[in-house]
Amino acid sequence: MVNEKLFREGNIVRTIFKLALPLVISQVINVLYNIVDRIYVGNIPVIGDEALAGLGIAFPIIMIVSAFAALFGVGGAPIASILMGEGKKEKARQTMMNSLVMLIIIGIILTVVILSFDEELLYLFGAEESIIDYAKSYLNIYAIGTVFVMISLGLTPYITAQGFSKVAMITVSIGAVLNIILDPVFIYIFNMNIAGAALATIISQAVSALFVILFLIGKKPSIKISFRKFKFHIRTTLSIMFLGVSPFIMNATESLVQIVFNVQIGKYAGDDYTLYINIITILLSVMTIIDLPLIGFAQGAAPLISYNYGYGRMDRVRDAVKMLIKYSFIYSVFFYFLILLFPNLFVIIFNNNPKLLEIAPRIFRIFFLGFSIFGIQIACQNVFMALKQSVISLILALLRKVILLVPFTLILPIYFGIDGIFYAEPAADILAVLTTFIVFHITFNRILDNKLQELAMNDFGKDWVLNKND
Repeated sequence: MVNEKLFREGNIVRTIFKLALPLVISQVINVLYNIVDRIYVGNIPVIGDEALAGLGIAFPIIMIVSAFAALFGVGGAPIASILMGEGKKEKARQTMMNSLVMLIIIGIILTVVILSFDEELLYLFGAEESIIDYAKSYLNIYAIGTVFVMISLGLTPYITAQGFSKVAMITVSIGAVLNIILDPVFIYIFNMNIAGAALATIISQAVSALFVILFLIGKKPSIKISFRKFKFHIRTTLSIMFLGVSPFIMNATESLVQIVFNVQIGKYAGDDYTLYINIITILLSVMTIIDLPLIGFAQGAAPLISYNYGYGRMDRVRDAVKMLIKYSFIYSVFFYFLILLFPNLFVIIFNNNPKLLEIAPRIFRIFFLGFSIFGIQIACQNVFMALKQSVISLILALLRKVILLVPFTLILPIYFGIDGIFYAEPAADILAVLTTFIVFHITFNRILDNKLQELAMNDFGKDWVLNKND
């Protein structure tokens, strides 16, 4: 009830920062799961270059696992928030339970598929003989912990949806800190090399998953994990998936894009294949580092937006959205200028190969050009998610990666050689941000007005809805 009162009455700016700050911190910490792996792996003596490239090839498959977690977690949490705002807590709980069941089922299926077709998938995704063994070594161990990853990533949004963003931060922090501790132990002390990084990751995710479950069966949450009166509803699951398609595609297309990058590098890099695979791995790692806090801020604002949307307080929805877009834009501009001025600071963390440090700055400044306005894209896309506008979110998710970036990555190298691969990202980002902002400007007020009309016709009564917006 305290969190629901905060959603309804709390100061907009303070409430968003109260909800978002722990999530931003948790997203920064969450980056450490895979980024720390890459840092340690890239600095393994003698084999560091090849091992980092192998990890880069395996990463698209890891992103697919995250995509399925988002399908049922990020897809279901806004529905639960809206249902709580409408006073339908049992339906909100059933939504979460249907998500949990699907997370476990899909996790088991993915484990079997990855272990059965590991080599075929890696070659399909751009691996070459020089790095295939490193990629397999990491992937096969990671696959064993797939169910833990699904539960940890998929249920954490339900903690955030109830206003417990600090608990969500602790959930991620526990696993990330454990991963940081275990990585050097397994990689260097036990001499497991890249396999040690994978083992450290799945142990850490298992601990995070256990923490999530223990919290959601405890006393604090409004909606809890309980199989009492549980019913698996196809319609509920389809609703979750329908809304979750957008974040699923956002994650899955990250995988698709890296696959296309890897294949194109194999085609155009020649003898510098390993070097350019390392560059794209580092670029996408840095993109993740600076993206996730931005996403965390947007996801922190989402429960406030979703709850008040369901409750009928459209004035609070508008104020929250304006603030979200403003601060997201400021963040993206700041980080682009940081990359523009100090690109090698981001590179040297992963690998200190002199040739890499020589060519990376120019590529960094080109690749991240579109990020200067990318905060608008993240903000608007998450607002559509919070307002349960799955079709719009889906179209915008497809636009940037599938409709623009993949074709650009295939076409531009024909004219610009290897550089064309890196020109594709800013071209797609700038066009996607402009399109997203135009769509948002046209549809946002209409979405809120339609919801008010819907609420005016339900049992709460027209006067009740209108009075809340005076």
